[in-house]
Amino acid sequence: MSYCDYCEQPSAKQVHKEYHDKWYGFPLHDDNELFCRLVMEINQAGLSWETILNKEQNFREAFANFDVQKVAGFGDADRERLLNDAGIIRNKLKVNAAIHNAQKIVELQKEYGSFEAWLNANHPLSKEEWTKLFKKTFKFVGGEIVNEFLMSTGYLKGAHEESCPVFATILKEQPKWSVV
Repeated sequence: MSYCDYCEQPSAKQVHKEYHDKWYGFPLHDDNELFCRLVMEINQAGLSWETILNKEQNFREAFANFDVQKVAGFGDADRERLLNDAGIIRNKLKVNAAIHNAQKIVELQKEYGSFEAWLNANHPLSKEEWTKLFKKTFKFVGGEIVNEFLMSTGYLKGAHEESCPVFATILKEQPKWSVV
């Protein structure tokens, strides 16, 4: 069953339906929200997406509303605070990756003007090429994390089936890529 089919089922959780209908596959243009999605995808590794969606507000509060500049400046006290925050995923590798990746995004912003501009400068790539690029640039980014990040932000196809009503909505926002 596809994610689209699942979200149409009466048994689907509201949190999944909302994400499917309003977020999944929609292009993001704000670097902080792109960073948010990357952090959320990294934290999902080994866990259910529902768990991560239910903790989104906690993540926003813990990570300064995903302000890339602020998170890039997090130090040891912030790491300790995050590792003791029961509202998020308290995994040292994931916490360290979020801070490191924010620092890398700041570097990309200096070179390209924005994280989005860096993504656009490399688009289009195959999933394998994207994964190689992300692994060279960021931490804690395997093939599935990269794939989901790029599908969820409109850079790779697969977020929605063509028969899904959301597909047409996204296509209007990003017609040149036909990404969903």
